[in-house]
Formats: sequence, C-alpha cells, structure tokens
Amino acid sequence: MKGKGLVKFFAIVLGLICLAELFPTLYVNRIESKANSLSNGTEASRRAELEKLAKDTLNLGIVKMNYYDAKKNEMQLGLDLKGGLNLLLEISEKDLLLDLADNSENPVFRKALEIATSEEVKSRNTYTSNFFKAFQVAKIELNQSNLQLSSPEVFGTRDLANQIQHNTTDEDVEKYISGVIESKVTKAIDVIRARIKKLNIDEPNIARVPGTGRILVELPGVTDADRVKKLLQTSARLEFWEVYDQPTAWAYIMDVNQKIADNKLTSLLKLSNRSNALAVAKLSDTAAINKIIYSDKAKKLLPVGLRYIKLLWASKPDSKSNNELELYAIRGTKNNKAPLVGAVTEASLTFDQFNRIQIGMQMGPESALVWKGMTEKNIGKPIAVVLDDVVYTAPNVNSIIPNGQSVISGNFTEREANDLVDVLKSGNLPAKAKIIQSEVVGPTLGQQSINNGLLSIVVSYVFILAWMIFYYGKAGLYANIALILNLFYLIGIMASTGAVLTLPGIAGMVLSMAMAVDANIIIFERVKEELRRGRPLKQAFMEGQKHALAAIIDGNLTTLIVGIVLLFSTGPIKGFAVTLVIGIFCTLFTAIFITSMFIYGSMEKGKNFSLATSITKNWFTNVHFKWMEKRKYAYIFSLIIMVVALVSMFTKGFDKGVDYTGGRTYVIKLEKNIYPEEVTASLEKLFTNEGESSNINAKKYGEGNQVRITTKYGMDSNDPNIDVVIREKLYSGLKKYLPTNYSKDNFVKGSPYGIQSSSEVGPTVASGIVRNGVIAVSIALAGIFLYILVRFRNWQMSTGAVAALLHDSIVVMGAFSVLSWLKIIPFSVEIDQSFIAAILTIIGYSINDTVIVFDRIRENKKNNAHHLMTLEELYNDAINHTLGRTINTGVSTIMVTVIIFFFGGETLQGFMFALFLGFTFGMYSSIYIASSLSYDLTRYKYDKEASNPKLSSSVK
Repeated sequence: MKGKGLVKFFAIVLGLICLAELFPTLYVNRIESKANSLSNGTEASRRAELEKLAKDTLNLGIVKMNYYDAKKNEMQLGLDLKGGLNLLLEISEKDLLLDLADNSENPVFRKALEIATSEEVKSRNTYTSNFFKAFQVAKIELNQSNLQLSSPEVFGTRDLANQIQHNTTDEDVEKYISGVIESKVTKAIDVIRARIKKLNIDEPNIARVPGTGRILVELPGVTDADRVKKLLQTSARLEFWEVYDQPTAWAYIMDVNQKIADNKLTSLLKLSNRSNALAVAKLSDTAAINKIIYSDKAKKLLPVGLRYIKLLWASKPDSKSNNELELYAIRGTKNNKAPLVGAVTEASLTFDQFNRIQIGMQMGPESALVWKGMTEKNIGKPIAVVLDDVVYTAPNVNSIIPNGQSVISGNFTEREANDLVDVLKSGNLPAKAKIIQSEVVGPTLGQQSINNGLLSIVVSYVFILAWMIFYYGKAGLYANIALILNLFYLIGIMASTGAVLTLPGIAGMVLSMAMAVDANIIIFERVKEELRRGRPLKQAFMEGQKHALAAIIDGNLTTLIVGIVLLFSTGPIKGFAVTLVIGIFCTLFTAIFITSMFIYGSMEKGKNFSLATSITKNWFTNVHFKWMEKRKYAYIFSLIIMVVALVSMFTKGFDKGVDYTGGRTYVIKLEKNIYPEEVTASLEKLFTNEGESSNINAKKYGEGNQVRITTKYGMDSNDPNIDVVIREKLYSGLKKYLPTNYSKDNFVKGSPYGIQSSSEVGPTVASGIVRNGVIAVSIALAGIFLYILVRFRNWQMSTGAVAALLHDSIVVMGAFSVLSWLKIIPFSVEIDQSFIAAILTIIGYSINDTVIVFDRIRENKKNNAHHLMTLEELYNDAINHTLGRTINTGVSTIMVTVIIFFFGGETLQGFMFALFLGFTFGMYSSIYIASSLSYDLTRYKYDKEASNPKLSSSVK
C-alpha cells in the first residue's frame, strides 16, 4: 500500500489530538463520580466533597490540570442530556418604533405597523424593514402619498429634532431609525448578559440570531425556570402612574359585564377592599378576564372620562389573599407615557418598620424634580409603581418627596427582591423582551436521555460489529477496528471543535457509524467480484478499491450536501447534522485508509484473510434477476401508495406538533398508569372557554404513567403570569392522578412526579420553522440534482434520482398522515423539526444507494461501447452486482434505526420510525424508481446510438 507510513502517522497524530481533547472530560467525570460516591446523597454533601477533590492537581508531566481547568474544556452536553433552560427572546422592534414615533396615532403609521405585524409570521426580513415597506403601501391605501417619515406625526418628533428635520428624505430616516434600533438591540444583549452573570450559572450561552432582533439563551442546570424567565423579560422600565378612584372604574367594568360579557365578570371579579386596587380575582381566572376587558368591544364602551384607562394586574398574589390577584385602574395618557419614568441611579434591598422587605431607589436629578411635583399634586391619593405593566405597589402619598427617593413593596421574598435589585442595577431593556420559544428539561429526564443514548450506542455497535464479522469474516474484523477508531475520532473532533452533544446528536452518531460500514462494504463487494474473476488476492484488493473509490466519494458527497443544509438549522436538527457531517469525513479516512492499512499489512506478512464466512460465501453471487421487467408493476405499486399518501395529506392533513402550530408542551409523570383520553377529559373544562373547541390534548409518552400534553391556551395573552396560570390548571386537573397531598411545588419541580419538561413555541417561530423546512428540503433536492447532473452528465439519471427522493419523502409523509388519524400506534407521529431532519436524512441515504447503482451503470456503459449488451441487460447487471452492498448496508442502517427506536427513548421514536420507513423504501426506490425511470428516459437515445455506430462514441 502506497503511503502506508503517512496514513499511520496521521492516524496516530489524530488519535493523540482526540485523546488530549477528551482527557478533560474523562478527568471531570472521574472526579464527579468520586464525589457522588463519597456524598450522602444530598446536593450540599456532593458539592462539599467536590470542593475537596477539586483542590488536587493532576500532574502527568506534560499534562497538568485541576478540576476547574478541566471543567472549562470538557465536552459540552446539550440541555436535553443535562437538563436546563433554552430560551429564544425577541426584542420588540414594534415597541421601539412606537417609542421613537412618540406613540403616534397617525393612521398611516398605525396601518404600517399592522401590516408589518401580519408579515412577521411569513417574512424572513426584520420587523423594521417590513415596517418601512408597509409604510409606503399604507400611504397609497389611505390616500396620503405626500406623508413623509420625517413628518412630526411620524419620526419628526421633538426628541429626534436634532437628527430628523422636516426636509430629511425617507431614505435617510430609514437609515437613521434602522441604526438606532440596531444599537438598542445590541444594548439589550449586553443587559441580558449582565443579568445572567448575576445568576452564577456555569457556562451559559448567549448569542444573537444573525439578522434578527432575537437572542438565543442556553442555561444548563437551571431548575427555577420561572425566576430566570422573569429576570430576562423584565425591561426594568419603572413608571409612576396616578390611579382612578374605585367607583368610577368599577361602573365601567359593570357596563362591560352587562353588555358584552353576559354577566360572566361578576363571577370572576369582585370589588377590592384593600390597597387601592379596583378588584381581585383568582390567579387561574385572569386569562379569561383579560380576554373580556382587553377586547375591542370593551374599548368601545369606554366613557370619555376613562378613554385612556389602563387595567393592570399586580405582580403576584398576596400570601394572605387565597391566591387572588389584584387589578388596578391606572389613569393613562393620550400618548401612553407615564407622568414619570424613573431613571434609577441606585437600588438596594431594605426593610420597613414591620421588617417587611422593600426595594429602596434613588432617582436622578431630573426624575427627582418630576417626582416631587407628582407627590405634591397627589397628597392623600394613590400612586402606582409599575414595572413592565405590572403593579408592584400603589400606596397613598402622605407627603411631598423632594429628594428623588422611593420604595417598591410587593410581598417579596428575599431572593425575588435581590433579583429585582439586580435588574434595576443592570439597566433597563430598550423594549420588551418576549420569550417566543422556550424549552425546560428536568435533570431526571436529562439523565434518562443519557442512559437511553448510551444504551442505543452500545446495542447498535454490538450489532454492527457482529454483523460485519458474521458476513465478511476476518476482513470484517479489520473493518470493525477502523469503525471503533471512527467513533473515537468523531467524538474527539466534536470535543475539539466545541460541538455540543445532544440526544439527536447521539442518534446521528450511531447512524453515521451504520453508514460508515457502507464504504467498507462497497470495497469488499468489489474485491469479491475481482476474486471471482480469478485475480490473486492483493491484485483483487487493489482493483476492487480503485473501482469502489468513485462510488464511495459520490455517495458520501451527496449525503454531505444534505448534512450541510441541515447545519443551517437550529436546535435538535443542528445537533444531528454536526455529528453526521463530522462522521462523513471520519468515515472517508477510516474506511478508505485505515481498513486498507490493516489489510495490506496482513497481506505483506503473508497471512491469508477471508472476505466471507462459510455461511455467507455465496450470498448474492451469480444473481441474474431481471429487474427492469418488473418495473411496470413497481410503478403501479408506487402510484397507489403515493395517491393514498397525497389524498391523506391534503384531506386529513397531519398531526402537527407545536413546532409548526405554536403552543406549549408538557411532559408529565403521574403516579399510576392512565389513559390519555381520561387526562384530556380532566383538563378540557379548565383549558377551554365556553363556545370554543377543545384547546388541550394528551398523549401517552413512553411509560404508561407519563403523558405529553399540548395546548395553545394563553398563546395570545400578554399576562406575565400566564405560565403560572397554566401550571395551576394542570395541577388542579391532574391532582387525582398524583399521590395523596402531593404538593404543587413538587409537581412543578417534577420530583418525582409532575412536570418533567416543558416547551413553548410562539407563532412567529412556528411559521419560520415551516418556511425553513420547506427551503431546506428544496435546497437539498436542487443540490443533489445538480451534483448528479454534473457528475454523471446525464439529465435522465438526475431526473430519476430526484423522482426517487420525492417518492420516498411523499411515502413517509403520507404514512405519518394516515397513522395520525388512524391512531393505531403507541408513539407520536407528529410533524415537527425532527421530522424535517428525518426527511433530509432519508434523502441523503436514498441518494447514496442510488448513486452506487448509477456508478455501476456508468461503468457498464463505458465497458459496453459497442453495445454488446442491451440497455435492459446493462441496468439489470448493474443492480445485480451492487445487490450485496445494497442488502448489507440496508440491514445495518435499518437494524440500527430499530435498535434506537426501542432503546433510544420516546423522544427519538417518531424520528426513528420515519427513518425506518425512509430507509426501507430508499432501497426499493433506488432500483424501481431512480434506475427504472432513468432506464425509460434513456431507452430511445440508447437504441438510436445502437443502430448508428457513429454515435456510440458519445455514450458515457
């Protein structure tokens, strides 16, 4: 073997690099395992033991490290494996535009905001760029074509007078406003980063999503998700408002109750008798009340004296109020600006005379002057202290406050008060930061995912290694050594690049290993062909490897196209793609060079080795099946399946997950085995308003006592307590399935029963996922078509290949559609992000199989320049000669999907089921769609060339 020494050098160097990259992870795991074994089982004890062990320094001569150094360089686990919180925050560009326009009521400005908001769910542009386009459209629609962005009714305000004059062009205004908004979003990221730093979370990840106002936040190990969400969403915009007297505001509420609410409000709201609030209501009823009092119908009933009223809730229920929340009637203003927006220069935790926790604040000079005038005007009257449209306190003013000092009281715990102090100190966000996507994974579920992932790796590897030895004998043993090195290199490279290991990533790892044996199988099958032609072993191996190389490269490059497309995704799809792409490069190195190095080394030592066992020796040899004769039956079979699939897809549709529809999902563990239908019935009344269709659905999730609950309840709510409200309803509806007297706190923490994980996807994110999924599949198909067209210079093959990929995709989607409404299988067949990853993986696998056949067809054509074989014989021969490879690779990959399906946990079951269907039909379609269609499209040209020898030279 030429270059054997170089291959050995690279293999050793790469191995040492990977070992060095993985060593910190091994060292950290050793220290943490030892700390766990020495502790008494409590977290405090574990930390104490860890601190003792962390003081020791490991000294191996050239390698010195302690626990903390190693911890910084260990391989990172995704949140689905270690538990934690994943958030996608969006800074409201709409609010920024409103603020810059001084809350203008200009109809063109408002219409442009309305159009931009509707475009948000389907456009890839920023909200701001959509607004400027919409502004031009709104001018025409409202017949105000002369209105300019520099108008005092739009951005030509007093605050922006130095930057925007009356003659400033629209182009210059756009440029300036876009720059201001960009700087404000950048500031928001800095503020959020400062707040997270106060939480002392290990290795947080905070990054802006390029080209958007969105911020990705990953916080491993976080258990109190509510605290973090509140901390990050609070804009720290502190406002001071006057309060309406109770009789005036209550009269309006009763008018709404009678005219549009059918007297429902009287059962939900009651007049307050404390702390200057208007009314009180149960926390669980606030969403229903909001729907009424914030409706357009309610606004039309406002009397002239209350036209700017703001109805705001208190920050949290009073501990003595039986979980009731107070509603305040705030005296609003025309431009929705508070009389005083507090510019806080200092904030600290203090205590009042009764030792209750307060937050003391000091305002800047200008705010202090306004505060003095406001308190002087309202002596004996209440002033509400509002933070992010939530009322923290509304005390009566007893005297003038001349020095800019004030306090916030609000039934705080010490931690809540400290968090609020940190928020005020870190500065205010320029606009609201809304959570548009979130995922919370409990540590128990994370550990379960690790166990499932490791088990699926072990079982899959044992199967693949055993199969290779069973089928190829000693050659299979050499391939297995390369396969083990492949896994080592893959994990080491992931560690060195900082890639995060996720559960889908583990699936990608196992799958890439199954596909890695494909390269060895292709080589071994070609060598066996050369041996059957009578060549000696060494020459047969050299010839077989030479002929196999093109097929291996073509197959892996087409899969790489799909992997690269997947890399531009996010979340679980990206984790899968990272391992798939790295795995492809590791496969090419180990299969082509490492396996060959072992085999050539064996031959140079004069040792014999086998390429088959006594059982498999003659498998798939001398196959002369006439595949093309049966293609018309296959066309009919495929046509029937595709018609059924398409009819189901366009009539019944799919069971769409929250990734595509928006909503919330909760995985909940109960005490006893239950029927999902019972759970749905228990929760339906709590989550469905009168006159509406059901808003909640429960499905079995893994074990018999675990359910996955999805709901859209509260997705359009601005209530900051909506998450708390939903959990209250879940606890109330599921209490009978929990142990007696099981507390709500334990239910929320999920220990041992209750919420194990939760996720939320907003409508704008959901629409983006749909759009990106369609784009990803389209790009993958186009890329593969172009690659095959360039590589084979044959449009018939490109057409056949893409038709086969479409066939496989439609079959899998159709199966998911049919099974979703038949409801005969015990696992989820929802369409979500992972399903798109499955479709793209199927495309990658199916095209790999097709390219192997096409490579052999091309080779046969070159060897058949004088048309000694008919086209049908040529195609049949190509398929028969590659049948061994097709079956072997198919068995490996399909069995691995089955193994991961059963051992990888319920999270991956739908994903693996899609792959199982796709891989199975991929083997079929490479013969009876791709090859058959290519054959039919080529027949005319081939027959014409066969009848005219002068054209034969053009056959390639």
